Amino acid sequence: MQYWLVLGLAICLEVAGTISMKFSQGFTRLLPSILLFIFYGASFTALTVALKRIDVGIAYAIWAGLGTALISILGVFFFKEPVSILKAVSVLLIILGVIGLNMSGVQH
Repeated sequence: MQYWLVLGLAICLEVAGTISMKFSQGFTRLLPSILLFIFYGASFTALTVALKRIDVGIAYAIWAGLGTALISILGVFFFKEPVSILKAVSVLLIILGVIGLNMSGVQH
């Protein structure tokens, strides 16, 4: 169970790194640019720890999929990015894919 929590931490850190990327404005702002590397480094470190007990195909798909879905949702709510039916359905499909991977019968 602790490795799944570490994977969750890796996802949160990846999202924080991506938000820092947005705030860095193309590396023109120092603090968000520094935070970008710190958050991504910490995210990859946590992902590496999670891979001790979680299959790489499952862990990476969840890390990438949920990170993408969360960033898309945060983009709409906090950065006022446009939303469409296609975008909403696509995010839902990502989340359903992650659920499907977890229910695939693989022993954790």
